[in-house]
Amino acid sequence: MFKRVGIIGFLDNPLVVETVKRLAAFLDRSGFDYLIEEGTKNLARQPNQAPVKTAERSKLGENCDLVIVVGGDGSMLHAARDLAAYRIPLLGINRGRLGFLTDISPTHLETQVADVLAGHYVVSPRFLLECELIRDGKCVDQGLALNDVVLQPTASIRMIEFSLSIDSQYVYTQRADGLIICTPTGSTAYALSGGGPILHPAIEAIGIVPINPHTLSNRPIVVSANSRLVVDIPSTNNVQAQVVCDGQRHLVAMLGDQLRVQRHATEVQLIHPREHDFYRTCRTKLNWAND
Repeated sequence: MFKRVGIIGFLDNPLVVETVKRLAAFLDRSGFDYLIEEGTKNLARQPNQAPVKTAERSKLGENCDLVIVVGGDGSMLHAARDLAAYRIPLLGINRGRLGFLTDISPTHLETQVADVLAGHYVVSPRFLLECELIRDGKCVDQGLALNDVVLQPTASIRMIEFSLSIDSQYVYTQRADGLIICTPTGSTAYALSGGGPILHPAIEAIGIVPINPHTLSNRPIVVSANSRLVVDIPSTNNVQAQVVCDGQRHLVAMLGDQLRVQRHATEVQLIHPREHDFYRTCRTKLNWAND
């Protein structure tokens, strides 16, 4: 099923080092061809081992059939945005905390990765959001998000006013600590903390969750994944704004700017072990009650 595997390991966690080395050694023993992302290569080197084959991240997308990400959910979000254009399946080995997206356990790394490489896995297509920051009728910045696009003030203790329109229909103007626009993938992340609903990954929908709205009747809403959202940031605000994609990519907004958000044309294919169960993941990660 997969002829060449790419490996990305994020360096902010010392546990990643041991896991990347184990993964590379397993692929060597199994006879799989693999490429190590350039920034990860030193993690995978073993004593007296020949130099590993490396490539820039973009080249992984061009030359691999599968990319394995070693890290947490944030690592997977980063890789998904970088590799979205290549339509390459992504598999995650969890070295973070929750592990909603990186769901292979390091304890069972060899067994579960071998199962996936043998063709026994579940594919979960996930759409991304694309956003544009419009100023004086021109796009001045843009970004992608697998989880969410968040409008918020640069000063964390101040509220911001904004107006929302969906498919050219005015929805409301409100003051709040910000606004979360999320995919089903992101509905279990920041949007959940903000009181938004959990959306099953198979649902074609976008969640809109105001953060601590001044008017308490402004509740989260769910719209079609094909909706086009426009958020106007009035020049009457007395606080500057920023737009954050997946908590990682920051776009600096000016008062009077307009934020446009819609579904991105390319989906990400997440690979899960064949026993993957979304509701079991919720029970485990969110501490839901068991019978």
